[in-house]
Amino acid sequence: MNELALFNDLFDGFGDDGYVMPSFNLRKAFVSPKVDVKEEKDAYTLEMDLPGKTENDINIELDRNVLTISSINKTEKEEKKEEKAEAKGAGKYLIKERSYCKFSRSFTLPEDIDSENLTAKVTNGVLYVTMPRKVLAAPKRIAITSA
Repeated sequence: MNELALFNDLFDGFGDDGYVMPSFNLRKAFVSPKVDVKEEKDAYTLEMDLPGKTENDINIELDRNVLTISSINKTEKEEKKEEKAEAKGAGKYLIKERSYCKFSRSFTLPEDIDSENLTAKVTNGVLYVTMPRKVLAAPKRIAITSA
């Protein structure tokens, strides 16, 4: 896998505004879930920590060798429902540290991914995406003939 592709969304704006150093995006660094990618002989495996999330809370898309994993955030309707419940005397939060931050991570996949056979599962708050490898055609030698 292209090791540098894993840093696609960590540094944004490198050279966009004339600065020599990239602008480090702190929000993405702390809100984005941590990822491990393992390369094996027959597949790549991506593991992403998503505590408390289920398969209904996650969206995975593959578009032209770019794998995007994002959250499906709580809707405003659900948040208003919580506010109404608090107003009716169902209790109110004294401390509310857990947030429902929306995230999106994108990874450029190598050419040897079999995009038709990707699989994903969530187990104990960890997302596992298995990306089987396909055999790439070896370079073909072309014979040169004289005219």
